[in-house]
Amino acid sequence: MLHIIGIPNCNKIKNTKDWMEAKGVDYEFINVKKEPLTVDEIKDLEFKVGMDVLINNRGTTYRKLGLKDKDLSDAELIEVVSENQSILKRPILVHENSVLVGYDEEAFENFLKENELIAE
Repeated sequence: MLHIIGIPNCNKIKNTKDWMEAKGVDYEFINVKKEPLTVDEIKDLEFKVGMDVLINNRGTTYRKLGLKDKDLSDAELIEVVSENQSILKRPILVHENSVLVGYDEEAFENFLKENELIAE
């Protein structure tokens, strides 16, 4: 099952859901406001794609936390993400061991084909 991770009032999440529904792709939406990712889940995502990909460094949360001028380790960043999950770049698509971060319809298409969620 494809998982889409994000927050429901995000336009990129809404667009992603609309895109998936138009393609007939079944998915489960994980609302990190109601069901925050665990530290282990964040570590797993970090291992697969890296913190630089996971964190939205242009977003409001990132700026509010003043992270631009801080030199935090990945462990410290994982703690920040754990406490401020709206800092995650959206959407995050997860299928088994594959992860795709960010809104990109061409990348969605390739991701779904590679994971055999849609036909070639």
